[in-house]
Amino acid sequence: MFAKAFRVKSNTAIKGSDRRKLRADVMAAFPTLGTDQVSVLVPGKEELTIVKLYAHRGDAVTVYVSGGNPILFEVEKNLYPTVYALWSYPDLLPAFTTWPPVLEKLVGGADLMLPGLVVPPAGLPQVQKGDLCAIALLGNRAPVAVGVAAMSTAEMLTSGLKGRGFSVLHTYQDHLWRSGDKSSPPSLAPLALDPPDLSEEKESVQADPALQGDLRRLTLKGEEENGEVQRMCGEKSLSEASEDPSFRGLNPDPTGSKTLQEQMDELVQRCFLHALKCQVRKADLPLLTSTFLGSHMLSCCPEGRQLDIKKSSYKKLSKFLQHMQQEQIIQVKELSKGVESIVAVDWKHPRKGSILEGGEVRTIIINYVKRNDLVDADNKNLVKLDPILCDCILEKNEQHTIMKLPWDSLLTRSKLKIMYIRSLQTTAHEPDLTHYLYFLEYSHTHLFICLEKLQPVYQVTFPGQEPIVKKGRICPIDITLAQRASNKKVTVVRNLEAYGLDPCSVAAILQQRCQASATVTPAPGAKDSLQVQIQGNQIHHLSRLLLEEYQLPRKHIQGLEKAPKPGKKK
Repeated sequence: MFAKAFRVKSNTAIKGSDRRKLRADVMAAFPTLGTDQVSVLVPGKEELTIVKLYAHRGDAVTVYVSGGNPILFEVEKNLYPTVYALWSYPDLLPAFTTWPPVLEKLVGGADLMLPGLVVPPAGLPQVQKGDLCAIALLGNRAPVAVGVAAMSTAEMLTSGLKGRGFSVLHTYQDHLWRSGDKSSPPSLAPLALDPPDLSEEKESVQADPALQGDLRRLTLKGEEENGEVQRMCGEKSLSEASEDPSFRGLNPDPTGSKTLQEQMDELVQRCFLHALKCQVRKADLPLLTSTFLGSHMLSCCPEGRQLDIKKSSYKKLSKFLQHMQQEQIIQVKELSKGVESIVAVDWKHPRKGSILEGGEVRTIIINYVKRNDLVDADNKNLVKLDPILCDCILEKNEQHTIMKLPWDSLLTRSKLKIMYIRSLQTTAHEPDLTHYLYFLEYSHTHLFICLEKLQPVYQVTFPGQEPIVKKGRICPIDITLAQRASNKKVTVVRNLEAYGLDPCSVAAILQQRCQASATVTPAPGAKDSLQVQIQGNQIHHLSRLLLEEYQLPRKHIQGLEKAPKPGKKK
């Protein structure tokens, strides 16, 4: 509802009678709140304003603002809490959990689909269709979205956790949140809940054999259906499952020999770099180190894993940040006594990955499919799409209709996110598909690669020198003829630098061989690029110089066909 900017109609201070009415409405809408809690949420003396606005779709919304933050909003006489209010009362609504990367989709206006849910060991909260619910991220109980359940919990399980689960009304980072102080969610540890009593659950589904079968299928075959946390069946907690060597789907160890401490060291660094790359901006600095950990690093933790600095070799966040400061990536200062903040970031620090060729992309996809046994048993030319591949290659309208793809279609449609190729997995011989796909379409930078849309990179090799690798597409050497004063022709050559050629040296050689004046000037419309201009049509001399002496491929030179024809005046 607030994914786009809204239009404010009025902004007025609330009257005493309206304040009392609002308290009564809050108690009626949220009976779990006590009188004292309602008095804090709707204070008696502090300034409280009513903002009437129109959302971008035309919905008339009334927003109640306290202390500069929107705390409640009303649509069609229904009252809803904002994330600011839920951070003070995180247990006000039934809370469902999703993966951190999903947040960006929700902020963009998407509803929460059931395949994106994380199913905890205690099971999903019990709700009915139309119930107001909170949505939190894995590892932090602080809600980041408010939505309405599109179906009951029983219907969710019956559907096999497929389809639309919640209509999202408001999220952290949307325009309603931006109208407040723009604070980040607090770091709240998830509640330790016991798994449900299996005997009671059996009784609850005795009357519905279909539902009983679906529950059994979710428990025993969750790995085949969704690849989500249903795989963590039994009584293992999320943290135990993430450290279980047998849990290969979401917590692989490519080397097979790393200790838990080494794995945690890599995870801490990975989350640190990704948080700097995709979440922290210059305007956020100085940033409290505790806020950086709770609001940024934790949300960058890959699926099925739990970031715990105490289990790393650093033991403390301050020690890890000191190490990053020694690497000259960040600068940390104690701005107030006992409180450290990140005050500067070297955004140009070389922490990007290396290039990935098309053949390597193919290898990654093929190995992932084989490792997860996704080749169709009846037709070896077809590949079954697990949730990761489904999110990676299918459009939204295809995700519930296409279950298999031919190999050639899979390889050309697959989109893999290269946030940290090799630079963060220096000891791994094969990049892990799960880690790439974790960042798929959820990063602010949106850097994707696929076999059709590989990020253009070119490499130029010179004898006795290290190859030069640059981003973008290499432009050919461009040779053109131009008319100058007195109808004289000149030959103009551009883009020599891309092939390691010095325009001044080329101009000197041509001037000597052609016995004509040659000049070097800035190339129009090209930053830091020079062009060579030599009097007359000298394309024959250029052709011999570039093709025979410099041995450049003809396909990288355009304009050679403009050489003068034999017997004609140059």
